[in-house]
Amino acid sequence: MKTPFRTLHHFCLVVHDLDKSVAYYESIGIGPWNDYPPLTGFTRLSVSNPDAFRALRYKFADLDNVQLQLCQPPALDCPQRRFLDTHGEGVFHIGFEYDLDAAVSDATALGLTVSMRGQRDNGSGFVYFDTRDDAAVVLMARQTPA
Repeated sequence: MKTPFRTLHHFCLVVHDLDKSVAYYESIGIGPWNDYPPLTGFTRLSVSNPDAFRALRYKFADLDNVQLQLCQPPALDCPQRRFLDTHGEGVFHIGFEYDLDAAVSDATALGLTVSMRGQRDNGSGFVYFDTRDDAAVVLMARQTPA
């Protein structure tokens, strides 16, 4: 079975206070933390609220075997804000490395639907699938720049 969900890339946690969370993780030896590239770089974007998407704040730490991401959503309506307001802090999505077009095709063949998608001019990007109700978490595929 072809599935985009085999090569783990990262876990993304939604948090209330990005700076406070980074400070805590650093205090227990997790880091260093880096700013995620500007979200304005996504020139092809299909999300429910582009302004809210561009206002998301992300930091990431590359660990020995996986990347950890922290996301602080703005006070605007977006899936990350709704998750935080409903469930509190926690894992919002699990990201897997996969070709974006193949991810959409292969996941659609498995009965999944796309909930958000974005791509940069260099070909990198993401696609989120509507899996929270069945998988208890959003699954996403991402493509690293060539």
